[in-house]
Amino acid sequence: MKKLVITCAILGLMAALGCNGPSVNEEEQGFSLDDINKYYLAAPKGVETRWISSENKKGEKGKGGMTNKGAKGDAFSMIGPGDTLVIFDQEGPGIITKMWVANSFGWSEENRRKVSIHMYWDGEQKPAVSVPFTDFFGIGLGLMRPFENAFFSMPEGRSFNCAVPMPFRKSARVEIVNESSKFLMFYYKINMVKVPKLDDDAMYFHAFWDRDTATTKGVDYTILPRVEGRGRYLGTNIGVIGNEKYRGTWFGEGEVKIYLDGDDPFPTLVGTGTEDYIGTGWGQGEFANKIQGSTVSNKAHDVYTFYRFHTYDPVYFHKDCKVTIQQIGNSTKERIIEMNERGAGITPVWSYVEPKGYNAAQRYLDMEDPPAVTDEEFPGGVSTNFYRSDDVSATAYFYLGKPSSSLPGLPPLEIRTKHIKEKVYDKI
Repeated sequence: MKKLVITCAILGLMAALGCNGPSVNEEEQGFSLDDINKYYLAAPKGVETRWISSENKKGEKGKGGMTNKGAKGDAFSMIGPGDTLVIFDQEGPGIITKMWVANSFGWSEENRRKVSIHMYWDGEQKPAVSVPFTDFFGIGLGLMRPFENAFFSMPEGRSFNCAVPMPFRKSARVEIVNESSKFLMFYYKINMVKVPKLDDDAMYFHAFWDRDTATTKGVDYTILPRVEGRGRYLGTNIGVIGNEKYRGTWFGEGEVKIYLDGDDPFPTLVGTGTEDYIGTGWGQGEFANKIQGSTVSNKAHDVYTFYRFHTYDPVYFHKDCKVTIQQIGNSTKERIIEMNERGAGITPVWSYVEPKGYNAAQRYLDMEDPPAVTDEEFPGGVSTNFYRSDDVSATAYFYLGKPSSSLPGLPPLEIRTKHIKEKVYDKI
């Protein structure tokens, strides 16, 4: 009873002095995606919604759709050959919440890898995102297919949507670069919220793209080169064009490896196979789930595109991170001998020999004197893995505690487009 009396007295004194508790300045509170997802809450003071498009390029209040006397006047923008179109240029702080685009180069396959998207945060001169346009929006190899996942979607296979949250503190700029010889019609809408302040630990969105037209046997393909800083690896979409020397054999035995915070030479995180990483098994057909999928699986021409995002299974790093995937395929002794006779130069690395029970895994690289594939004692008719050399490209998505990184820039047009028409677009 005594404690209750004292508490009431303190509250009464605070009321008499005009105090209702600790003073809170709403403009000093951080704002995050969690606040947006509380659909029933009113927006805090200073939080405002903006749409940026050709109808309101700066997203200014009360200035949308002003041309053509308020009728549809600037639904799209044109990008000339060799031009750069700035589709977003805003002061911060804010959060980009969604991007939608439809454009004429979606109809023209030969132009898809010739257009790229670049994003700059907080006045940095180096972009945090620098990726071929169609590859950025969730499918590799410049292909278009209907799909939807947690971050990207392509309704009816002809428009581009991105729902990756992209916070910025001082400024943000998004550019589209046209390296084709055509004029391009470009529709877009970028949704954002202006906020008084971001949470202190809000990180910047980054995306990295690269391609190796002929991976080196025995060397893992690098999805994300080692990036330094504090961050979170969000995921990847990968495109594979199989080497004709291995036509008709399975490409995806390679394991994904994630090196965290100084890992060397071995990683902390490692998978069990390519299709395992995207949630399926025993090969890879076409499917699209929230965090994993295979949007293209063309066995006739060995063309594959697939993705994996780490949402409820986060991959955090505090100092650095690197992500790779092994280049390993699978076939039988008999097929390997046939391929070698055609010049494939295959060396087996592993076989599954079921009758050996607990010793079913035959690890040839661990053997002092492993049998050659042509030897009589080499197991026939069984699953045998081997190093491959294929054409692999990937977009890696991640967050980093700084607005730019030391990663290499976008490869030149020659690398982006080499053999794409004859090996992909003319085939599927």
